[in-house]
Amino acid sequence: MLIRALRNEEQALYNLGAHHPLQTWEWGEFRKKTGVEIERLGFFENGKITQSLQVSFHPLPFIGKTAGYFPKGFMPDENQLAALKKLGEAHNALFIKLEPNVSQAAETATSAHSAIRKFLKTHDCKPGRPLFTQYTFELDLNKTEEELFAQLSNKTRYNVRVADKKGVKVFENSTAEGMEIYLNVLKETTDRQGFYAHSPEYFRTMWQELGNSGMMRIFNAVYEGKVLVSWIMFVFDNVLYYPYGASSREYRDVMASNLMMWEMIRLGKQLGCKTFDMWGSLGPEPDPKNPWFGFHRFKKGYGGQLKEFIGTYDLVLDSTMYSLYRVIEELRWKFLRLRKKVGI
Repeated sequence: MLIRALRNEEQALYNLGAHHPLQTWEWGEFRKKTGVEIERLGFFENGKITQSLQVSFHPLPFIGKTAGYFPKGFMPDENQLAALKKLGEAHNALFIKLEPNVSQAAETATSAHSAIRKFLKTHDCKPGRPLFTQYTFELDLNKTEEELFAQLSNKTRYNVRVADKKGVKVFENSTAEGMEIYLNVLKETTDRQGFYAHSPEYFRTMWQELGNSGMMRIFNAVYEGKVLVSWIMFVFDNVLYYPYGASSREYRDVMASNLMMWEMIRLGKQLGCKTFDMWGSLGPEPDPKNPWFGFHRFKKGYGGQLKEFIGTYDLVLDSTMYSLYRVIEELRWKFLRLRKKVGI
């Protein structure tokens, strides 16, 4: 097997080996604009690319090292980890965080993932703090539209019909203007719910780099001339993704979000996608008190299968300093949780 860096003129070749939006060349160019360093490798067999790999490197304060991040990559193996170690050493990395895009049905995942988890733990990888959730709902889009609608929960099906009857309409607005509309609705959402979101400049830069790629699309759900819901969708490698969404507090009774999700399912069918990945959920036994429980329940209503990923692992390059780093990291997160709890 030949493993080598990809040149700028090999963007199309690189993307042949990528299988998730966060591993595409375009995403890497976007992340460069946000100030992080990007490394890309291609894995070749018999002169043909079989896999691509993209890692971002981020400076760690005070210790003079970096942390690598390899999200949604292919199944880890000896070649992958060896290549990652070389990249990490070149960037003076303390560790590289892996979150492989490898999932199994949640009910069988413990046994199905046991071998690869054992492999990782015996190859200098330790369970790390997750950036992505370990679960998601995936919907099989090979079914007919009638079959897909029939497998919605009764409540979800009712809500979709309510939105349609009340005159909610879903429109695409994949433009710079559409991004500004999304940001306006997002601000209302974050002000209301108090959760973290990327900055407006982050999203504007994303649009600048991905807007013309065909991978990123923006949709609005409109009622009586007002945008109530705005979503950013990704389409890549025959998979539809729902990574970002925002909604208004107005006219909650018209169920605009329910119609939006159903129209995105129909969009996936129209585009010939095989799967709709809803980009994260809680686990098999979600806690109703969890702040994301409502979002989890919303997605569950569309009949997708709960899938569990391998999880988050840190490929450790300096074990002594890494142990100290994890202690400090845990103390920092305890402080942040306490500060949020007491409202400081």
